[in-house]
Parts: sequence; C-alpha cells; structure tokens
Amino acid sequence: MYDLGVKITRMRSRRLLRAAAGEMAASDPWRRLGIDGKGCFAAVAGPGMETYAAFVDGRRAGHVSLTLNGLLRGYIRVMFVGEAFRGRGVGEALIAFAERRILRDSPNVFLCVSSFNAGARRFYRRLGYVRAGLFRDFIVKGADELLLRKTAGPFRGYSPARRRHGKS
Repeated sequence: MYDLGVKITRMRSRRLLRAAAGEMAASDPWRRLGIDGKGCFAAVAGPGMETYAAFVDGRRAGHVSLTLNGLLRGYIRVMFVGEAFRGRGVGEALIAFAERRILRDSPNVFLCVSSFNAGARRFYRRLGYVRAGLFRDFIVKGADELLLRKTAGPFRGYSPARRRHGKS
C-alpha cells in the first residue's frame, strides 16, 4: 500500500453523489450488471445510506456507502475506486474507514461481491473477509453475489466501548 495522504469525508451534496453514481455506472461491475446512473445514485444516496468520499491531492479518488439499518446492520453497499487510483491503497483506506465506522455500532461488517469480480474477491479475502452466503443469479443470470463477513463477534454482548478499550 502506498501512503497517498487519503482524506475521507462524508458526501452530502446531491451534486457530488450524482457525479459519484455516474462514475460507478460507467465502470465494472455496475456496467456489467446493467446498473445505470439512476440505480447507482439510489445505492449511494438512498434512505439510511452514509456515503464517504476519499480524496487524494484534492481529487475524488473513490467512495464507500454503508448502512447501519436492517438485518445486515453494518453493510457496505458500495465500494468504488476510480480507475486512476486502483492498486494504490485507496480501497484499503476506504474499507478501513468503513470498518471503524461500522464497528462503533455493530460487531459485523458485511458486503457483497460479484462472482466474476476476481480482483475484488482477492482484495476482500486479503482483508480478512470470509464467505457467509451466496445469492445465485441475484442481479443478472449467470452472475452470483457472494455475501462476505468480517466480524468482531456476535451481536449479543457486543460493546463498542469495550472493544475500543481492548476489553472483552
């Protein structure tokens, strides 16, 4: 990983969220899955979503969107790094940020990755994610979605304050 001086901030501007959605829609896996700009915008700006942008040298390098609601409380819905910034540590910085944010409220971090996205699957495996489920032909026929999980323990008895202070 390179030290790029990644700065991560919450994205609240609909203009920035629309630009982020447009970048996603023009890129795989969203393009291959047939998810257009409108669908990508819903993923980053929908109800309950928190979207954070990574900036390198003042340029938006990527973003991560997560939700802390629902059954999979602590779900990373979107992880995107612009092509010019891939392989340079931006994705790892975004995931580390998302994990810290989620672990303040939940012991589990979940995400899905497309079965055809071998690079992303290797990336998440390296970061300690394990397969927790499989959704066959979930978005398009012939492409499964793998549910991945990284955990600090079960919900019952989880205390973010105890985790921060190294107590169990």
